[in-house]
Amino acid sequence: MPKKKLNVVVFAVDSLRADHMDCYGYPRQTFPHVGRLVKGGVLFENAYSAYIPTTPAYTTMLTGRDVMSTGIVALGPKGPIPPEIPTLPEVLGEEGYSSACVGFGPGFYRGFDRYETYRSWMSWEERPGDKADALNEVAIPILDELSREEPFLLFLRHMDPHAPYLPPKPFDTMFYSKDPCDPKKKTMKKVFDFKPFAEFFKSWMPPGVTDWDYVVAQYDGALAYMDACIQRIFTRLEELGVMEDTLIVLNADHGETLTEHEIYFDHHGLYEPTTHVPLLLYCPSRLPSSLRVPGFVLHQDLMPTLLELVGLKRRVKGLGMDGQSVLPLIQGKRHTNYSEFLLTECTWMRKRGWRTPAWKLIKSLEPDFHQKPEVELYNLIEDPGENRNLANKKKEVVQLLTDRMMSWIEKRMEETGRGDPILEYEIGLDKRIGSVRKAKELQDTGKKKGS
Repeated sequence: MPKKKLNVVVFAVDSLRADHMDCYGYPRQTFPHVGRLVKGGVLFENAYSAYIPTTPAYTTMLTGRDVMSTGIVALGPKGPIPPEIPTLPEVLGEEGYSSACVGFGPGFYRGFDRYETYRSWMSWEERPGDKADALNEVAIPILDELSREEPFLLFLRHMDPHAPYLPPKPFDTMFYSKDPCDPKKKTMKKVFDFKPFAEFFKSWMPPGVTDWDYVVAQYDGALAYMDACIQRIFTRLEELGVMEDTLIVLNADHGETLTEHEIYFDHHGLYEPTTHVPLLLYCPSRLPSSLRVPGFVLHQDLMPTLLELVGLKRRVKGLGMDGQSVLPLIQGKRHTNYSEFLLTECTWMRKRGWRTPAWKLIKSLEPDFHQKPEVELYNLIEDPGENRNLANKKKEVVQLLTDRMMSWIEKRMEETGRGDPILEYEIGLDKRIGSVRKAKELQDTGKKKGS
């Protein structure tokens, strides 16, 4: 008798950095409920978001293709996902799956049967930021409907770790209960001195805030709040009797830089806080429990992995995806999916980089508004915090990594018949994010451009 087709629930969290999860070693208990996925499933220690920010990251997740294949490299893309590239919901739909996406409207991320959005942006005056509860109000009725139409794909874009960080009580004081406006604290001065983001920060942070530890605690509180709301989804899956037949995934489009590298409370820069993301897989009937996988995996590996897990391995071979299944890593047949890979970002800064287990090279394609040097090189073994730029001292390593990066780019251009998409953009130094309202409009406009 053939196995029952697995349902798939993807928690695709926006702006979640792996190192702020307790299962990745963070001292604060930010994800006690999601911890069950770790105990009962597989955790990938080195999952990376190679293409920053949101739009290329989710595009790669949902197509199994890299930026060279899709051409989607910026927040506001110049066109849609190429129609000849199938998406995950389209492929699963051909196999009888019903699908729904919560967190994106219809248009750009095509292929879902249903799209719903929810309240995920708010100012200080509009707090609390009950984003995950608002998501649940939409998602749980959809889950109830989908459970009657098995198999199904439910894709949930959680926004709690994305600024503004305004978790409701008691999560707002869970990790900080002092006075955030203590005049003895001065750390927020440098945050507000950064003019391109100052208006945005002031629109959702408490008036007069002086201590950036408070803001970090709000990020962590938002994680703990989201974790509690995710448990509500787990509970409903169990109540509906479909938990055992459901593959659960937790991934993030990118991380979040909080106080590191003079990049405050946003997700630009190709440093580890923004590129290192969580990846958890849970399906006791198909996967081992309490397994930690050290090898490198990327967003483009998600779609081939999910298709193989639901029994569509033959389809994977015919789709021509750039990613590869992570199951050989789980089974011990392969140590890693990548020994080196390209990094790109194209929102506030236009850069690309080359990442190996030991080294990270970052090259600016135009001046950035943080006045970072044009070339950065970090030894990630000796300097995991990326605080000592060795570009001037290790010019031979810079040249070696540059040659490897450019060779890979040229190879991919030849394979795809496309140019390098990041060269089609010019950002400049005049961009400003504005208030919460303007920031939301900026992101929404970016999606409309690509639809």
